[in-house]
Amino acid sequence: MNILDTVVFAEGEQAAQNTQQQATTTQDANGQAAQQPQGNNIMGMVMTFFPFILIIVLLYFMMIRPQRKREKETREMINAMKVGDKIVTIGGIVGKVSKIKDEFVWIETGNVGTPDEKSVLKFERDAVRTVEASKN
Repeated sequence: MNILDTVVFAEGEQAAQNTQQQATTTQDANGQAAQQPQGNNIMGMVMTFFPFILIIVLLYFMMIRPQRKREKETREMINAMKVGDKIVTIGGIVGKVSKIKDEFVWIETGNVGTPDEKSVLKFERDAVRTVEASKN
């Protein structure tokens, strides 16, 4: 690299800086320099964050909203439960509701010894997975 290339290169940098300064300032009718509006910077920021906003919206509609809908349906099913309904608990125990009080459910799961003696278990309402309405 010789001295001429260095001088031309330095002049090129200076010319680039001058054109950049001229691009950011314009002259009004009186000959005074005025700044151009920074609208491009705002649009640039919006376009930068647009993919993140889009991902959040998609996650809401694909994951959060359906989960809330399922929780609401389950809560309605548990609240509509009544004595005589057949249920399955989250542990897989199948039985018939014999008593409901506050947040607890008593279910009959089968015979203990004689046909008159039934096995009764106490569960919290939230431990019920599915409810099959009785046919009364």
